[in-house]
Amino acid sequence: MGDGGKEVRSYRDLDVWQGSMELATQIYRATDKCPREELYGLTSQLRRAVVSVPSNIAEGHTRASTHGFLHNLSIAHGSLSEVVTQLLLARRLEFIAFERATGLLQEAERIGRMLRGLPRSLASRVTFFPPVHKISGP
Repeated sequence: MGDGGKEVRSYRDLDVWQGSMELATQIYRATDKCPREELYGLTSQLRRAVVSVPSNIAEGHTRASTHGFLHNLSIAHGSLSEVVTQLLLARRLEFIAFERATGLLQEAERIGRMLRGLPRSLASRVTFFPPVHKISGP
C-alpha cells in the first residue's frame, strides 16, 4: 500500500498523518494566544480534537484489518470536522486572527481530502482471499 506512490512501512510515512501532525502543531501554537479563561474551554476542546486526528490514523494503521483502519479513519475525519467547527468559532470570537484561522482551515480541508481519498485507495488495493478450510477426515 502506497501513499502518493511511496512505500508505506509505518503510519509515519503517510502524508495524511504527517499533515495532521503539522496541523496539530500549528493549532497548539495558535491557541497559545487564546484568553486564559478559555484554557479549559474552547482551547482544550480544539487541542484534544486536533490531537485525535493523527492519533486515530496511527492507531488504525496498526490494526490487523483494513476494516479496523477504515473505522479509525472515519473517527479521524469526525475529529477533523470538530477542529473545523472549533476553528470557525475561535475565529468568530477573535481568539485566533482571521488570517491565521483561515490558513489553518485551508490545511484542515487539505487533510480532509486526503482522509476521504485514503479509504478509496485502500479499497482499490484490497484483494479478498476466502478463508482456507482444512478438510478433516480419514
